[in-house]
Amino acid sequence: MIAEPSITSSVEFQMSLLMFVALGGYLIAYRINQSAVVGIILVGIMVGPSLFGLITYTDFVSSLAHLGAVVLLFTIGLEFQITQIAKIKYFLIAMAGIIVPWLGGFYLASAFGFDFKAALFIGTALTATSIAITANVLREMGKLQTTAARAIIGAAVIDDVLALLALSLSEGIASGTLSLLPILAMTGKAVGFVVVGALVGKLFLGRLIVRLDTTRIARKYPESIFIFAIMVAFLYALLAELVGLSAIVGSFLAGVAFAGIKLKQGHIFKEGAEHLQIIFASIFFISLGVLMDLHVITLSLLGFIIALSAVAIVTKVIGCGVLARLQGMNIRDSLIIGTGMTPRGEVAMIVALIGLNQGLILQDTYAALILMSLLTTVIPPLILRNWLFKR
Repeated sequence: MIAEPSITSSVEFQMSLLMFVALGGYLIAYRINQSAVVGIILVGIMVGPSLFGLITYTDFVSSLAHLGAVVLLFTIGLEFQITQIAKIKYFLIAMAGIIVPWLGGFYLASAFGFDFKAALFIGTALTATSIAITANVLREMGKLQTTAARAIIGAAVIDDVLALLALSLSEGIASGTLSLLPILAMTGKAVGFVVVGALVGKLFLGRLIVRLDTTRIARKYPESIFIFAIMVAFLYALLAELVGLSAIVGSFLAGVAFAGIKLKQGHIFKEGAEHLQIIFASIFFISLGVLMDLHVITLSLLGFIIALSAVAIVTKVIGCGVLARLQGMNIRDSLIIGTGMTPRGEVAMIVALIGLNQGLILQDTYAALILMSLLTTVIPPLILRNWLFKR
């Protein structure tokens, strides 16, 4: 006889538990007067292997978290026009946000005794920026349309392309197979996807959804417009991954394609995206907390984690903030941009996993990079909410 699965392994139980944890995160955030992101991640740490061990990072949780990040960036994209984020000054900010952390991470790792290849990869992990965390905090605070927020979003999208280039360079240097042609081809694909994806979205898909909105099927089934938009979001996410970019860059571009469009069924379109985002983005933030396992921290590793996290934060604030200041932004906005570009999140985790699988870093270094990415995810929302925007 085939054994029946236990109740705790059922989808219904796991979804109920995840929603219970998310609700707990909102309650904690309310009690400590912080962003919901911070509260949910803190509860994720408590229910994960660090404390109670109620939730582990299973394939099920990982898949839902991935969907959450995709849906979250789609809804963020709905708030932006392409002309607001496609600017040369944002490219310069992103460049500084890649180079300064890369050098900072490399020299710090070298100072701690890591060999050249490991130090190179540690520096590469510091180049990444996770747009999902900062974007959600800005949306929650009603600050998405500020000058600083537009700079953060625009630079973070470019940052994803540049971080991919940095990863390819590091892999080539570490393996001794560095070749210019494959790197140029990869960069061309990534840039081409962003440019073509934005143009096709705005000139074709945006007009198409307006036409669909006037059809009989849309009048009878208005939810079909929302289904079409979400279909495009996941298609763009898939294409982004195929060219080596993060899926969330693709879904963000899909959201931008539909930004500002007036629809007769617009209320269903907006409400559907928001409700979907509330559920799955919460699971994404829970997963970030669950990934943290405090048991792997030893006294010898603790010093490196603290130093690495400090360098990760300072180099982004200096790199991005100084470039923003040099381009005429005031000190406060420059600090907001630098802080907003700080979260490494799931992007740095992916880079760390590549380094581990290729034997460039050891298990304890991988754990340090994971914890660094989580610390840089939790700290910036606290700074943005309690100091920079509060001022």
